[in-house]
Amino acid sequence: MTVILGIETSCDETSIALVKDGREVLSNIVRTQHIHGKFGGVVPDISSREHAEFIDTVYYEAIDKSGIDINKIDAISVVNGPGLIGSLMTGLMFAKGLSLHYNKPFIPVNHVDAHIYANVLTHGNLNFPLLSLVASGGHTSLFIVNKEFKTELIGKTIDDAAGEAFDKCAKMLKLGYPGGPSIEKHSINGNTNFHRFPRAKIKNFDFSFSGLKTSVLYYLNDKDNDFINENLSHITASLQEAIVDQLIHKVISASEEFNINILSLAGGVSANIRLRDKLKEYSIKTGKTLYVPKLCYCTDNAANVAGIGFMLYQKKGFGNMKTNVYSRK
Repeated sequence: MTVILGIETSCDETSIALVKDGREVLSNIVRTQHIHGKFGGVVPDISSREHAEFIDTVYYEAIDKSGIDINKIDAISVVNGPGLIGSLMTGLMFAKGLSLHYNKPFIPVNHVDAHIYANVLTHGNLNFPLLSLVASGGHTSLFIVNKEFKTELIGKTIDDAAGEAFDKCAKMLKLGYPGGPSIEKHSINGNTNFHRFPRAKIKNFDFSFSGLKTSVLYYLNDKDNDFINENLSHITASLQEAIVDQLIHKVISASEEFNINILSLAGGVSANIRLRDKLKEYSIKTGKTLYVPKLCYCTDNAANVAGIGFMLYQKKGFGNMKTNVYSRK
C-alpha cells in the first residue's frame, strides 16, 4: 500500500487529499475562496493570503478524515505550476515543511497533468494514446497523452481561456463569479440559435476567445436592460454554444488529424453539461471512447495531485529543497 498526500493551491481552492495506490481517495478536502466573488475574478494577493490562513485547517481535516497517521504516508505531492505564483509558493513551502519534519520525499506536480489524471480516479485504467482537452479558467489546451502519461501539447489558447471567457461574459451580464456555472444555469431552456456569437477560425488546433468577449460586449451595449433580462436564457444559451462549439470543433479536428479514437475531458469547464453532451454525441456517432471525470474531480482539487503523485513516486520523480515554483525538480 502506498499513500500519497496531495496539496493543491494553484488558484482559489485550498485542497489537501490522501490517496492510496493512485486510485482510492481516502480524503479530499477543498476550501474555495468565495471572497473573490465581489471582485468578479481571482485577486492573486488575496488568494495567497487565504491559502496561508486556511491551509493548516484543511490539512488537519484531510488527515482526520483519512484515518491515516501522517507518519504512515509515503510521500507528499504538491502543485508547483502553472498557477498564481504566490499561491503556488504557499503550497510548495507547506509541502517542504512537511517533508523536512516527517522525513518524507515530496513530489512536484504539474497542475494541468493533475487535471488529466482525474479520469484515472474516475475510470481506473485508461486506453492510450488519448486526446485530452483541458479547459478551465486558466487553461484551454489540447494534449496527446501516451501510456506513460507523458503529454504532447498540440493546441492552446492564444488569449483568454474558455473558463475566463465564461467569467468575463458573466460579469458583463451581471451574473456573478464564477461565470461558467452561472451562465450554464441561466441557459437552461434557452434558444442556442437566438444570436450567433462568433467562433474563432484558426487553422491549427489553437483556441481564441477574445473576439467572442468583444462581440458580447458590443451586443450588450446595443441592448437595453429590459431586452437583456427578458432574453437572458437565450443570450446565455447562445453564448455558451459559441464557447462549446469551438472546443468541440478543435477536439474533432485533432482526433481526425492524428487518428486518435480515445478522447478525454478535464478541468473546470469539463463540468459543463452542454460540452459533455455534445462530445458524447460525437463519440457515440463515431464509435470513439470518451472519458469524462466525476464532477468532484473537475475543478482544482488535491486528489488529482495525489493520484498523479503516485505515478511519479513510482518513477522516483522527487523534488528537493531547491525545487521552486515552475521548476521540474
